[in-house]
This record gives sequence, C-alpha cells and structure tokens, in this order.
Amino acid sequence: MSKINHVKAVFFSATGTTEKTVMQIAVAAAGKLGLPVSTVDFTLPSGRECPLVFQEDDLVVFGTPVYAGRVPNVLLKFLDTLQGNRALAVPVVLFGNRNYDDALIELRDLLHKAGFQPMAAAAFVGEHSFSRILAAGRPDAEDLSKAAHFGERVAEKLLSGEDSSLIEVKGVAHPYRGYYQPRDRKGTPVDIRKVKPQTGPSCNDCKLCAEICPMGSISQENVHEYIGICIKCGACIKKCPQGAKYYTDEGYLYHQHELEEGLTRRAEPELFL
Repeated sequence: MSKINHVKAVFFSATGTTEKTVMQIAVAAAGKLGLPVSTVDFTLPSGRECPLVFQEDDLVVFGTPVYAGRVPNVLLKFLDTLQGNRALAVPVVLFGNRNYDDALIELRDLLHKAGFQPMAAAAFVGEHSFSRILAAGRPDAEDLSKAAHFGERVAEKLLSGEDSSLIEVKGVAHPYRGYYQPRDRKGTPVDIRKVKPQTGPSCNDCKLCAEICPMGSISQENVHEYIGICIKCGACIKKCPQGAKYYTDEGYLYHQHELEEGLTRRAEPELFL
C-alpha cells in the first residue's frame, strides 16, 4: 500500500445528513494522519457532469443516503464512471432509522468495481427524508462522536499497517434484495414513485428549491412545475424558508405516518473495520 497523502470527503447529500457524517469521519481520520481534508459534493447535477478520478495515495470517505434499502438508483449511472485507481475507500451510508438493508454492501461493491480498495465501512442514521419526526435531528451529538471515533480508528488501521483487503459488511449480494416496497394495512403495495410535492401560497418565488433540487427537476421559471423526476429527497421541503413545499398524496402520507409510528426505537450506527 502506498503512503496516504490526501483525505477526501465525497458525498451525495440532499438534506445535509450524509455530508455531516462523512465530513466528521474524514476530518477525524485526517487529523490522526496529519493531513488536510478536501471535499467533493456530487449532490447537484453540476457535480455529476464529469467522472470523479482518484489516485492511489487518496483515502476517500464516500457517502450516499439509503433509498428503499439500496444506493439511490438515480446515482448508479454516475457511480459507474468513477475511477478509483486503487485509492483506499470507506463507504458510508445514511439510513432514516428503518434499515440500510443491502445499501452498504452495494456501495462497497460499486466502489470496488470502480477500482477502489474499500478497507472500512459504516452505516449511520440521519433524519428521514420523509419526516421531521423520524430520527429527528440526527446525526446528533452522539452520532457525530461515534463518527469521529470511527474516523480515528480508520486512521489507526492505516498507521498500523493492518491488512486493508476488501472489508466484510452486512448485506446480501449476488443478487441484492429488491428495493423496499411500502404496503398498506391490507398488504397492497403503495407506489409513490411518481408523487411530487405541492407548492402552497406562502411561496415567494425565491427559487431556492430549484437551485437545490439534486435532479434539477424544479423549473426556475415556475417553481410549481416539475420538469423531471422527484426522488423524494426532502431537500425542497426541509430547506424552504417559507415552508411552501409539502405532500398531499394519500399513499405517501400513509407511508410517512406508518414509518413515524412504527420506528420509534433509536437505530444505532453499525461500523465495520
């Protein structure tokens, strides 16, 4: 293994939970290694216009949220263009207090396929994109403390010269399990894929929602209009200063309330070193 000269925090983070966690891990690891941290944010479409290229002397803390138990499928085409060039990687996923299912093993495999060497991994909890109640305020101080400690342990593993072969993580591969499917009380699947937020009269046309949409799907000319897909990331709802974005779809609201009522326990991060 070559000497690590760069620590890079790389993430897709529509509402900031993945960014906070990845940065905490990267900063702690870099501090232990005596190196600075650089960031690569590929949340917005402009961040995914060109392939990301890394080098063998990089340590890359790479984070995505969990959508329906998997890596967001809208990112797969872009992730397939990554060039790892034998950089060491720490795949990190953020889940909304339900479960991360096969997202972590999928992200690990995607990075390995792209030429990275995944040598540690973690699943952390962030406030659910559908809710302000489910895992509210997470990652919180306790989560961030665990993230920092994990980053230090990653650095210690590197400094010790310990084996950095492909990290074993929880999950099912070959093939991965299907995407999590919400169901109503009768067991009938609830399909919310085409559901989009509504825009209320409190909107003052500040355009922030159009600027922060990870898919570029909100029209700049008319923020009531969607010109592409909605991935239910929660960015336009949670970041709107006027609280003007919201959902009215019955299936979406049923699923949201089902999650909030059924998942009150505190899920904890899971670390793999």
